Amino acid sequence: MGPMLQTILTVLLLLMLLLIVIFLFFLFKPWRFFFSPRFLSSIKGELERPLFVGDEGDASSFNQCNELPRDYDLEGACYPSEVHFRSPRTHGQGLVHKQRLQTLNMPQPHAGDTLVVDVISDHSSEDLDVGQTLKLPSSHLAQIQKHAPPNFQNDRLEDFVQRDISDQRSCLTLEVISGPSRGLRYSVESTNPSRLPLTLGRVSPSDLLMKDSEVSGKHAMINWNLDKMKWELVDMGSLNGTLLNSKPINHPDTGSRNWGNPMNLTNGDIITLGTTSKVMVHITSQTQHHIPFGVGMASDPMAMRRGGKKFTMEDVCYYQWPLPGLDQFGIFGICDGHGGDGAAKSASKLFPEVIASILSDSLKRERVLSLCDASDVLREAFSQTEAHMNNYYEGCTATVLLVWTDGDENFFAQCANVGDSTCIMSVNGKQIKMSEDHKLTNYSERLRIEETGEPLKDEETRLYGINLARMLGDKFLKQQDSRFSSEPYISQVVHIDQASNAFAILASDGLWDVISVKKAIQLVLQMRERCYSENTAEKTASLLLNEAKTLRTKDNTSVIFLDFDTLNRFSCKVES
Repeated sequence: MGPMLQTILTVLLLLMLLLIVIFLFFLFKPWRFFFSPRFLSSIKGELERPLFVGDEGDASSFNQCNELPRDYDLEGACYPSEVHFRSPRTHGQGLVHKQRLQTLNMPQPHAGDTLVVDVISDHSSEDLDVGQTLKLPSSHLAQIQKHAPPNFQNDRLEDFVQRDISDQRSCLTLEVISGPSRGLRYSVESTNPSRLPLTLGRVSPSDLLMKDSEVSGKHAMINWNLDKMKWELVDMGSLNGTLLNSKPINHPDTGSRNWGNPMNLTNGDIITLGTTSKVMVHITSQTQHHIPFGVGMASDPMAMRRGGKKFTMEDVCYYQWPLPGLDQFGIFGICDGHGGDGAAKSASKLFPEVIASILSDSLKRERVLSLCDASDVLREAFSQTEAHMNNYYEGCTATVLLVWTDGDENFFAQCANVGDSTCIMSVNGKQIKMSEDHKLTNYSERLRIEETGEPLKDEETRLYGINLARMLGDKFLKQQDSRFSSEPYISQVVHIDQASNAFAILASDGLWDVISVKKAIQLVLQMRERCYSENTAEKTASLLLNEAKTLRTKDNTSVIFLDFDTLNRFSCKVES
């Protein structure tokens, strides 16, 4: 019996040990470490990490805002500048990294547009490729094809896609109606990714900069939710909270500095920051009007020919018609950056705001309309834009075409530029150069530099490695050498009527490096002979871009084409 008793005792001890282990296992719940929100978010972050991470930050920005780092700035230092609001039902969180939403914003000839092209195209068979730049996700494309008519051809698919996107336009205007910054206004379109999301706060670089001690440094953010087609407001962990129509929308734990949930905005809403600053929300549709002439845009970073690798995209092209509160005026522009795209993005954002602000002065506006000359406005716009830019080690060219109408089917166009992004026009068959190159190899620019008292040597074609003497930004260089300038060349005014068969081409030097002005005009005329339809302007811009690609340009290339000819707009010649 001795050995048997010993065996029974051993079994009992093992069972007791097993029970103790099971009890401890359920007591401490070790599985919680594997299914904690932090662990899951880290896995999700790996799965959702974008293929290409830009300089602005990556998808971890949102987590950084909820899990405060040691050096977190309580006045809003955690600022995910490159995010888009998304519906919580589709993504499980309020914010996701903005990757390719901007490629949805194709140029459309509708009033109120502000379009910025600053994208890198690929040639995936799943993407709709317009000018090798502007693309639509395959899922959206498949949905459009599913509901398309049976005889829907590829050349009409582009029109259908662009009409679909044009219905998504919305203009948001914020007006401060009470508080220390009363009277301040800010407007942005849903189709302008370079200006979204917009921020409300007390410190720069807030878009709506409010001088109110009760407003946090970065107080709240507004973005366009592409899923819900709504503007959304979110509190960014402000100290004094945010009210929407008198109801708090900030995080319930006011001391945590966590962000609140995104809330839909509608026309007439009142946003309260702190206790005294109130902001009125104005939302209008941008599909109610039509630009009275054709507009086409195309852009591509191009590729190094041997390896096929894309160049870094530093071009930004944009337009806005009409300017806010100015139904008779619109602008079209191209900025070609060097040293990065920061200066180009900054200038393209500033020009519409600055010119609209200048022309909001009724005396200046009436002077332009009565004298048919906007030289003073353009000169002041370049001066103010340069003053507002804080780009010390980046610069850009800037070519701005201001167009206005007298309300009697007559248009006027005037251009100002620094650098070598060129604008040309054709009016009644006459070629007109609207800009001036400011390369150091140009005689007129060398003559200007000579007048500064520091002439260039015969063999000098660059200053500090740059072949341009006029640009925006590059403030460090301008402090070192007074020969650099931001003073623009300003063209004469061109009068356009319906019988003038007029058009304009604005393009960065990637186009003009391989295509002459004469050749570009020939290509436009050939396109007009083949087909004249609603989207002729878009097709013409793409044609010019493709020609530059065929001729193996070695630089970023961006094109804006304006078609002022409204005769026989919808008659197409059928080629046999």
